[in-house]
Amino acid sequence: MIYLDHAATTPVRREAIEAMWPYLTGSFGNPSSRHELGDEAARALAWARGEVAAIVGCRPGEVVFTSGGTEADNLAVKGIALARPRGRRVVVSPIEHEAVLESAAYLARLHGFTVVEVPVDAGGIVRPAALAAVITPETALVSVQLVNNEIGTIQPIADLAAIARGAGALMHTDAVQAAGHLDLDLGRLGVDAMSLAGHKVGAPKGTGALIARGRVGIEPVLHGGGQERGRRSGTENVAGAVAFATALRLADAERADAAARAAGQGRELAERILAGVDGARLTGDADLRLASTVSFVFPGTSGEAVLLELDRLGVTCSSGSACAAGSTEPSHVLTAIGIPADLAHTAVRFTLGAATTDQEIADAAAAVVRAVSAVRAIVNP
Repeated sequence: MIYLDHAATTPVRREAIEAMWPYLTGSFGNPSSRHELGDEAARALAWARGEVAAIVGCRPGEVVFTSGGTEADNLAVKGIALARPRGRRVVVSPIEHEAVLESAAYLARLHGFTVVEVPVDAGGIVRPAALAAVITPETALVSVQLVNNEIGTIQPIADLAAIARGAGALMHTDAVQAAGHLDLDLGRLGVDAMSLAGHKVGAPKGTGALIARGRVGIEPVLHGGGQERGRRSGTENVAGAVAFATALRLADAERADAAARAAGQGRELAERILAGVDGARLTGDADLRLASTVSFVFPGTSGEAVLLELDRLGVTCSSGSACAAGSTEPSHVLTAIGIPADLAHTAVRFTLGAATTDQEIADAAAAVVRAVSAVRAIVNP
């Protein structure tokens, strides 16, 4: 099997499993308990918090462990907006992950917020001038992804954060797809909050974090015992936090080498497919994109049919966001960048990982040519 769906989830790193194992077995204490087992768990949790903080450039107390990116996005968008007294206006891009878009819709539906979508260009980029045109003094929060999960577009977050800050708004970025690929330093990005997910960097599913500056007020989404400094109640997943911190540290250390390898492999895959498949079109920005994300539309096909044929040929990939799998609607990301709905239904996304080989790239490209040809023969006999 050639696995090219790393944006959906990555294999769990052996180092992460080994790091978490003691806290699934002998060191099983509750970190809130005041005895030796509890203290041992609390020390492990503090270590994990410190590791994550060192990577993103924040204080340990600004790391809130969550069950993943979706919870982190919900806590950021709902929690920050509801805690801000300055206005009831939220700005998002139309290509955000559903966790952000649905959280914003919740604020509009139940709390009377106005949600404004800042437009993107044909490459999926939010231009600073576009944000400046829609932000107002009543804007409480701006939320724009660092990297898009479907087309790999990289946003100019530092420039967007400067505009938000100038207007008095707080800035959140969903950096789930950026971890292990880009520098996550909060100071460089200029953001007030950032979402991360463990299973994108080799940790188990169900792990992640919201990084939120200490000055940022957050209304909790989960209420209870007041863990995570009152921002996220519930007994912490100590083993998961340790695994997440371990995997994030390794992914960040390998980032430069991984980027160099992905640049060559991603370019090779794109060139082979564009040369071998008539009418194939690469989606997303040509330059401001993760090299490891290569997404196409194939006119005259069905994306799902191409996926099934590729799976039969031993290539695992996706038709877009794994979170939207099974939906009959066209990708909201592709339609937002101007791709017609019927063409958006032909999308196929390939996302490379650390273990992807050059031979797999060549074999996958050949399989794509065969799969698209086979589907077109059925769709257009």
